[in-house]
Amino acid sequence: MILKHQDCKRDKSVNPFIGILLFLISIVLMALTGPLGLVYGFLRQLFTQGFKGVGEFALELAISIDQLGNVLMQHLFNTLWITKTGYKFGNRDETISSALGKNKQLGTLTGFGRAIDKILDFIDPNHSLNSIDYHIEP
Repeated sequence: MILKHQDCKRDKSVNPFIGILLFLISIVLMALTGPLGLVYGFLRQLFTQGFKGVGEFALELAISIDQLGNVLMQHLFNTLWITKTGYKFGNRDETISSALGKNKQLGTLTGFGRAIDKILDFIDPNHSLNSIDYHIEP
């Protein structure tokens, strides 16, 4: 079986009302089922894998939230953190730190972007460069 490559951005136009409806449904479902899934997930990991399992689950959640932040904040970050020729934030499969690191490599961070990167470097040396995911397609 041959799998066809699918780009992260859609080529066909999407009805804006469908996008808004699906967004609202996802928010309601997350609000209703998220807390149960979170508690169950932490307890399951604790009892099956111990504290290490809890840490791994927490890291998976952190990465997913970071990817959401990259999409949610893309327009603000693209305006404030990078120059016009920079690598754009907003890929749903990429973390904020990965996109920040790519811009650091390219030299396309603004002063504000460099300040954010320095704060992250203070907390975790070379954080953005170490976070670059080279398997993400733009």
